[in-house]
Amino acid sequence: MSRVQTVTVGPGDADMRLDRWFRRMFPHVGQGRIEKMCRKGEIRVDGARAKASTRLTPGQEVRIPPLPDPDTKPKVETPRVSDTDAKLIRDSVIYKDDHIIAINKPPGLPTQGGSKQTRHVDGLAEALRFGFEDKPRLVHRLDKDTSGVLLLARTRAVAAGLTAAIRHRETRKIYWAVVAGVPTPYLGEIKYGLVKAPGHGARGEGEKMLCIHPRDVDRTEGAKRAITQYATLYRVASRAAWVAMEPITGRTHQLRAHMAEIGHPIIGDGKYGGSGQENLGDGWGAKMGGVISNKLHLHARRMSFEHPVTYKPVVIEADLPDHMVHTFDTLGWTPDLASDDPFEELR
Repeated sequence: MSRVQTVTVGPGDADMRLDRWFRRMFPHVGQGRIEKMCRKGEIRVDGARAKASTRLTPGQEVRIPPLPDPDTKPKVETPRVSDTDAKLIRDSVIYKDDHIIAINKPPGLPTQGGSKQTRHVDGLAEALRFGFEDKPRLVHRLDKDTSGVLLLARTRAVAAGLTAAIRHRETRKIYWAVVAGVPTPYLGEIKYGLVKAPGHGARGEGEKMLCIHPRDVDRTEGAKRAITQYATLYRVASRAAWVAMEPITGRTHQLRAHMAEIGHPIIGDGKYGGSGQENLGDGWGAKMGGVISNKLHLHARRMSFEHPVTYKPVVIEADLPDHMVHTFDTLGWTPDLASDDPFEELR
């Protein structure tokens, strides 16, 4: 049994949860024991009680109570990434330096694991070490069926910096989508709040977001304000439009729910499009029919931010996935037709 000790949080552990930091420092101590010691006040941060979820900052002092001596240090098994998956994720890399990796996430690949999800970016990131001791860390997410720019940090300190920049809206993300019908006005802002739909079950309503009128957000339990700017770039009669979107807030399914709420669901989005039926420009259904793919037509095209280490501006763009390239070819659109900032008039 060890004695009481005090450990100072290092700069590489910024914004790390207390329980995760504790497990890294003392891998023989289980999660349940850590939570129990927190509840009893045996683990303290700067002399104060702390929860397992408390975020640490460099320089803080953590009181460590007496711990049992480890019999043997547990062996950490590194998940095996197949050669095929390793090539897939490495071929997706569109930006890399000593601090950041960006990939063009393929549609259909989840960002993180979950129910029945065993193959995901977080797991495949083992193949993106490129000589580093640790795998890169996710700093934000994209929906499973959304493609495009996804950032990973190569160190804990950079992860903390990028996460803070995203949280404080110091980054810009521009998405491209093909939507049913043509939004009017062509340039606008959607301010509906979002709240999780009640219920669960086979239809997955528990994972769906409902739009709430701005005047009702404050009196709707669980609702959060959400803002999306959109710009209609090109259209095909009244059937479909190529739309750029910039989420000012970052809520779950925000872009998909907002576009469906104004009557222009994203092509291929059966969850928010009302149904999988063909859309004739009347705001119902998420299919265009014909040769147009039924896959989700939502792509994180561009992300810009200040580099957390060099402080230089970084702009990363991701090419369209194959099914959207085919749709663009069919409708006569090319990526070079879009301006770098379609929202300049709103600034």
